[in-house]
Amino acid sequence: MPDPKPEALDFLLTRRSRPAKTLTTPAPSREELRPLLTAALRVPDHGKLEPWRLIVLEKPALTRLAALVPARAEALGIDESKREKAVAQFRDADLVVAVICAPKASDKVPEIEQVQSAACVCLSLLNAALAAGWGANWLSGWVSHDEAFCREGLGLRSGESIAGLIHIGTETTAAPERPRPDLDALTEWREA
Repeated sequence: MPDPKPEALDFLLTRRSRPAKTLTTPAPSREELRPLLTAALRVPDHGKLEPWRLIVLEKPALTRLAALVPARAEALGIDESKREKAVAQFRDADLVVAVICAPKASDKVPEIEQVQSAACVCLSLLNAALAAGWGANWLSGWVSHDEAFCREGLGLRSGESIAGLIHIGTETTAAPERPRPDLDALTEWREA
């Protein structure tokens, strides 16, 4: 017999990410963040490999990362608008959790399942922050996929990548509702 959790289902049916540019201080303290991080790590993890890790970026670290962006953008030929957007993503943030995908060698668990597990950590952290009353957003961008930036800025090891940058803070404006996917257009029901 099911044991329904209607409050949790209602949250999931109405959850809405908050634009990172609308987040401000206060951001969660370390003490407030710990239960959110704990919840984030309760994801499917076949083989119990823990193919992810977290890097909590506080304001000084974010300022340092923002300063690294222009040189990498120039080296890669990134246009000015994308460069400024990447700088702002770090410069204007007060707290970001970098979810690092760190696949482990395994004969039983394919790497794609480990990557998907890291993505689950991102969504779980996003939802935990929203459920706790914070504003939160999952971002990436070109810097997340640039190995040199990830190595220099975050100390990522060989084979690691950024699954997501989860911005968490206090929401300054209500996020407008947006159109949602059409369930019937995207779902097939098969009886045989």
